[in-house]
Amino acid sequence: MDTKELLKKVRKIEIKTRRLSDHIFGGEYHSTFKGRGMTFSEVRQYQFGDDVRNIDWNVTARTNQPHIKVFEEERELIMMLMVDISGSELFGTDQQFKNEIVTEISATLAFSATQNNDKIGLILFTDEVELFIPPKKGRSHVLRIIRELIEFEPKSRGTNVAEALKFMRNVMKKKAIVFVLSDFIADNYSQTLKIAAGKHDVTGIRVYDKSEEAIPNLGMVQMQDEESGELMLVNTSSKKVRQNYSKFYHEKVAYYKDSFAKAGAGTIDCRVDESYVKKLLGYFKRRG
Repeated sequence: MDTKELLKKVRKIEIKTRRLSDHIFGGEYHSTFKGRGMTFSEVRQYQFGDDVRNIDWNVTARTNQPHIKVFEEERELIMMLMVDISGSELFGTDQQFKNEIVTEISATLAFSATQNNDKIGLILFTDEVELFIPPKKGRSHVLRIIRELIEFEPKSRGTNVAEALKFMRNVMKKKAIVFVLSDFIADNYSQTLKIAAGKHDVTGIRVYDKSEEAIPNLGMVQMQDEESGELMLVNTSSKKVRQNYSKFYHEKVAYYKDSFAKAGAGTIDCRVDESYVKKLLGYFKRRG
């Protein structure tokens, strides 16, 4: 892709996703994700309805009048986008590939965070961490993230969600809002996710295509594994073959949902041919 074409694509995504974040998600994002902590503001006399846990006992003893500590929300946050760029993301049978939807969702979230003056970082991963962009503020930084999402060429094609989560835990010393965007055709990440979600606010966004859910009966078909590159002849007319695939796929989906639920992390399911806008907005409203 030449520079002119790349800039055109970046601009197109910016126009679409920034409009969404300006008019729809900005306020929802702010109300959903609170500041990472509270900073001390002042001491004032206790009023009916105040939380007794905030009583300042030293001032109360000194004045013989109950006083409480007042705190203000520490608003600045860090958002970390963790994006699966393995071979299986280059798939789509309807209007768009999965990786194109992932790019739009990531850009929408990043611009929503920018509206609140928060920092945004990026981790691109396959079965290894391919790229890490440390969190920074500003439009130019978001545009760099979009450029990388469009044009980055991974060295590997496999998927290792656990490895990416371990890396994130090591580089993110402060609590962050973490979005993991993947099709989650993976396993062995449940425990790592649980540890990561113990410190960070983690949400999994599963992006998938409806044709991945089941193999149609098309007779003998040559198929390629997008992650291993292996070519194989598959007899799709075999009921057992179709059942085995369906079982494999739904086991991975169940593992994803169970792992995130046990970790206390959120989930959003976005099908390529459905509106991710409604899915994100619904999630923000439920959490807010």
